[in-house]
Amino acid sequence: MQFAPLYPIAYRLLNPLFPECLWHGDVLNPGQPPQIALTFDDGPHAHHTPQLLEILANYGVPASFFWLGVCVERAPGVAKAVYHQGHWIGLHGYTHREFVRLSASQLKASLEKTQATIAHACDLDLSLVQHQMRDVRPPNGLFAPHTLTCLKQWGYRPVMWSVVPEDWVQPGVAIVIQRIMRQIQNGSLLVLHDGYYGGADVAETTSQLIPLLLQRGYQFVTIDQLWQSKRDKSI
Repeated sequence: MQFAPLYPIAYRLLNPLFPECLWHGDVLNPGQPPQIALTFDDGPHAHHTPQLLEILANYGVPASFFWLGVCVERAPGVAKAVYHQGHWIGLHGYTHREFVRLSASQLKASLEKTQATIAHACDLDLSLVQHQMRDVRPPNGLFAPHTLTCLKQWGYRPVMWSVVPEDWVQPGVAIVIQRIMRQIQNGSLLVLHDGYYGGADVAETTSQLIPLLLQRGYQFVTIDQLWQSKRDKSI
């Protein structure tokens, strides 16, 4: 069963209930071009992610990647390439276990192990990774209030989404594109997948999607820039 029609409803219900999560961005100046964040979960993948990187580089589009630590270990060279291409990196846990199934100590260990794995793969100082890579997206989008409490206590920033085309079930590139274009708007936070589920289509989807969004005048920004836009609006 596909749940694609339910994600817009979930977004509208959960966004106001959990404002401490990043669900979307806000543009401070109405005269600015509309902004969206293109994000990818479940990677890096040895084959899918390099193909995706080539598309992003061809268009000069920045993206944000939420990595699984175990996948970074499997493809350290790909992880290093993503980082050095200048994309924003976030955490998705060490394995794809839902955070609500983990104790606080298990969740903390999962995030810290992922940071250590990224530091090793990308030849970075661990303290730098711990300072910069603090954005966390829960696997399957599942969290509980105590999850958010823990993340805040440990200095992490919870990131969710506003557009979920359910690409991981591979309904076909045309359907994924259709779902995105129907929902996308200024400030949208779009999630696709470059991992073992859905990743086989990610390069083709992205290669078709980016020109369509550019034609509509969208500017691609990172998760960090969306956080900044929300901070600016609150000032």
